[in-house]
Amino acid sequence: MHFIITDAWLAKSRAVHLSGTKMVVAFVALSLALMLMAAGLYHWVFLKGARERWPVVGTLVRLVVADEFEQRDRFMRENLDAMARRLGEMQARMLQVEALSERVSGLAGVNPHDLKLAAARGGALVEGRPLTLEELQATLNDLEQLTGERTDLLTVMESRLIDQRLKKAMVPTQQPLPGHDIGSRFGWRIDPFTGRQALHTGLDFQAETGTPIVAAAGGVVVAAEIHPQYGNMVEVDHGNDLVTRYAHASRLLVKKGDLVKRGQRLALVGTTGRSTGPHLHFEVLVQGVPQDPHRFLAAGQGAGNVARR
Repeated sequence: MHFIITDAWLAKSRAVHLSGTKMVVAFVALSLALMLMAAGLYHWVFLKGARERWPVVGTLVRLVVADEFEQRDRFMRENLDAMARRLGEMQARMLQVEALSERVSGLAGVNPHDLKLAAARGGALVEGRPLTLEELQATLNDLEQLTGERTDLLTVMESRLIDQRLKKAMVPTQQPLPGHDIGSRFGWRIDPFTGRQALHTGLDFQAETGTPIVAAAGGVVVAAEIHPQYGNMVEVDHGNDLVTRYAHASRLLVKKGDLVKRGQRLALVGTTGRSTGPHLHFEVLVQGVPQDPHRFLAAGQGAGNVARR
């Protein structure tokens, strides 16, 4: 494309030749200049109208502001709903942790109310900036992860404490005749029938006929029968090759196969079998070998004293 430029008196003239590329560049430059001018004019008119409260401009400003606030409110509602759901999940987790804590503290012998006391806090105020929404969400994520870890830990602790309590419940540490004295201890002694030295394989508790005999630990009754030497006899298997024997009873209150718990009545004191008078002969056998029952009973008394302290 050719352009001829002349002055007013046609004395001078100049020819300008524009190729296709130059035409496109000129058109783009002109379009950008017009757009910038329009944007600047619009911005100036918009600001001037907003400051001087022109009716049309004021309406546009209110519409723009209302739309912006609506979008912000929608964003906040969506985030608040999501955070509310997270808080609901956290509350459920905290209730689970609290219930686990009470059970574990009960198994450990700790008062649950002592764990609920809020720790005292204080100090000088050094204010910081408000938390952003992202930081708040990150804090909730960390708290949720910590709560899950504490729940798993408390579950494991509860399982182990229950296992320990069951094992303790199966160890014969309960006095079979509470409040009664020992007449003859475990070990070598002079036999009351032969007058010769003989091994006494248990403890003899002196009591009147008919006094209740209780289980020294929980277990399964494996024998409830009449024995030539032990008379009316009960044997309780506590697992781990540990058996207790209760002899010379006047009457048996359980039968073979019964499940018994610690402190449950098994029989009544008597003088059946090889006996010189009413008493209880109590034995503890490990893998069939008689052990000194006093060691087990003393361990139970020591644990009771510690618990009372």
